[in-house]
Amino acid sequence: MLLRQLEYLVALARERHFARAAAACHVSQPSLSAAIRKLERELDVPLVRRGRKFAGLTPEGERVVLWAHRILADADALRQDLSRMREGLSGTLRMGAIPTALTAASLLTTPFCERYPHVRVLLTSLSSREIARRLAEFEIDMAMTYLDDEEDLGEVRTSPLYEERYLLLTPSDGELADRRVARWSEVAALPLCLLAPEMRNRRILDANFRQAGAVAVPAIETDTVSALFAHVATHRWSSVIAHAWLHMFGVPEGMRVVRLERPAREPRVGLVVAGTRPEPMMARAVLDIARELDLREVFDRLAREHLT
Repeated sequence: MLLRQLEYLVALARERHFARAAAACHVSQPSLSAAIRKLERELDVPLVRRGRKFAGLTPEGERVVLWAHRILADADALRQDLSRMREGLSGTLRMGAIPTALTAASLLTTPFCERYPHVRVLLTSLSSREIARRLAEFEIDMAMTYLDDEEDLGEVRTSPLYEERYLLLTPSDGELADRRVARWSEVAALPLCLLAPEMRNRRILDANFRQAGAVAVPAIETDTVSALFAHVATHRWSSVIAHAWLHMFGVPEGMRVVRLERPAREPRVGLVVAGTRPEPMMARAVLDIARELDLREVFDRLAREHLT
């Protein structure tokens, strides 16, 4: 069995089309088909349902694809390990992040790139569900996400970074702008711009509103933090923001932040790595940098500065 054969099978499972899989692997279609047939003979099981065109994988094929992802990820980790021993870390760090944590990612990726200049970083915005899937299939090395999420992250190792604290971002002449602390029930009555309901951050906020006996009905909903800030900066709407977002966006002119009453639980954001040993060298290097930083204090200090 060759790694190349496993790469071809993974590509076929992903593309679900022989010609597209061959193009993705930069080989001819006959070469890809022959390699997969040889793998079937070596394993003595049918892997692909064949007809006039690709008809899917057999149950055995689906199982082999799962193993192939793991074997290929281990092979890649081995190459990275040997590369680091030979000439320092090089290659590509594949990192996912939930949209609400993207604003904090640069605090990790910037010192990482300074320490390892031969490494490229591929940072992708993903939902928490997609992060779980891609970690399980070894399509990413690590991710920034909620650690106590309602979705099951699967078999992962976690490293907490900070707790997400919430602030009211409101026009300076707004009715709650001079408050030291605003109540969730009061905020629900404001003209609001919030993230979309399918996003985990919004579901957390909705739960906090419910605990206060209120329901928020925002005038604007969006799936990006940048679009949220762009709307709020018009001074027509208020929003509930995570304090970590201040690192990237600050407080728009003519707006101010007000502390919100603390909810019963503040969700943790952290790094997750697939729970296999040994962990990828790229992920290990990022975890080392994260341990040297104190993002919790960085964001808490930033919030205090804006609140005063």
